[in-house]
Order: sequence, then structure tokens, then C-alpha cells
Amino acid sequence: MNEHQETFEQSLARLDEIVRHLEKGDLPLNDSLSLFEEGTALIRRCGAMLDEAEQKVVKLRKGPDRQPQELPFEDDNQ
Repeated sequence: MNEHQETFEQSLARLDEIVRHLEKGDLPLNDSLSLFEEGTALIRRCGAMLDEAEQKVVKLRKGPDRQPQELPFEDDNQ
């Protein structure tokens, strides 16, 4: 991740801030639209980060037909 990309937690915090501003309803239309667009982009970015994290958690192994088979992540501490 480069220095200019926000972390997942930073993105969620900013999204929460945007929602609070929009819920007040006291912003000019152009400002509201800009915040809405920023929020939409943050939602997409957070979704992509969650998808990437899920892929790191899923273990792959070869099944009987030698094709990859997904296995759920198992906590080694259990």
C-alpha cells in the first residue's frame, strides 16, 4: 500500500464522518453531492480491501481432481 492510500480503518472513519455531515442536511447541494461521491468511492475501496483480505484468509489445496479447492480459514489456536 502506498503512502497516499488510507487504511481500512481510516476509510471507515472518513465514511462515518461523511454520513454524519449528510444526515445533518445543512450542506449546500454541491457539497452534499461531492461528499456522496467521496462516500461511494470509499465504500468501493473498503469492499475491495475486504475482498483482498478474504482471499488471504482462504486456504487453497488441490482436490481429488487436482483442481484448487477452497477451505475455510482455521484458527491454529483452537
